[in-house]
Amino acid sequence: MPQFDLPLSELRTYLPQREEPADFDGFWDRTLAAQRPYVAAPRFEEVDAGYTQLVTEDVTFAGYDGEPIKAWLLTPRHLTGPLPTVITYIGYGGGRGLLGEWTGLPSAGFAHFVMDLRGQGSGHRTGDTTDGGFAGPHLGGFMTLGISSPDSYYYRRLFVDAVHAVEAAQAHPAVDPSRVVISGGSQGGGITLAAAALTQRVNDVPPVGAIVDVPFLAHMRRATEIVDTAPYSEIARYLGTRRNDVETVFRTLSYFDGVNFAARATMPAMFSVGLLDAVCPPSCVFAAHNHYAGPKRMKVYPYNGHEQGGAFQDVEHLAFINEQVRT
Repeated sequence: MPQFDLPLSELRTYLPQREEPADFDGFWDRTLAAQRPYVAAPRFEEVDAGYTQLVTEDVTFAGYDGEPIKAWLLTPRHLTGPLPTVITYIGYGGGRGLLGEWTGLPSAGFAHFVMDLRGQGSGHRTGDTTDGGFAGPHLGGFMTLGISSPDSYYYRRLFVDAVHAVEAAQAHPAVDPSRVVISGGSQGGGITLAAAALTQRVNDVPPVGAIVDVPFLAHMRRATEIVDTAPYSEIARYLGTRRNDVETVFRTLSYFDGVNFAARATMPAMFSVGLLDAVCPPSCVFAAHNHYAGPKRMKVYPYNGHEQGGAFQDVEHLAFINEQVRT
């Protein structure tokens, strides 16, 4: 498809007014404080996945309300720790997948912690974590799950899981807690923005960098107005029948919008964008980038969509991670 959003010259300076509730910080401070009693020692169990040069571990840690969240941890077998570590959050509908999907970073000498997503994991990758004990992983519908209130909204639980994932990874003896980078693309990019801001509020040793590829959950009202693709279309379809709920819905979303988290995050960050992206529109990606409070850079892929740089961006990841953890 042709470029449909603002021209790149305007995207680079696009700084929309943030739709932020007055109690944004208070809401997240209360949420995180209420969750501290549920933090518990994670469980790591080695599994034989056939990768002789890697140690592969099945992880269970306490997420929102102490509910068990799954993850993978992969480490190089013949390197002594503690190691620089990358924590990865997954895109919409996915889960932690299979261990063979995550061997790249351990091959480069990093520990790699991959968080499962509660209730998701029936889309592009498999998952193993239920949401609050409900029947496990299903497909779609998360954008409007509990959307009548920020207290009940699905992403409140998921963002708390993401904060606890950092602490779970840091608890492993092979992980250097002072050299952790968080990362994700699409929904994973949106989770990364939230984790970047929220870990700084509660973690004595927050991550040292963030990789934010084509972030979903950013500048959400605009996204619903200029694209009709999933997952944003879930919100549009919901409001197409609940016509009186528009302002209620967007008030809830304002507590979870990546633009508001970006304005509070100060660790170095690398973003990417595809100028043909009809899933996470370029202006929404640039809105998060341009509001980001810490050192930042943007990798632009003019002729790519939501896939952005693919393997080319993986090369950028490696360079960025090394810059943050090895200098």
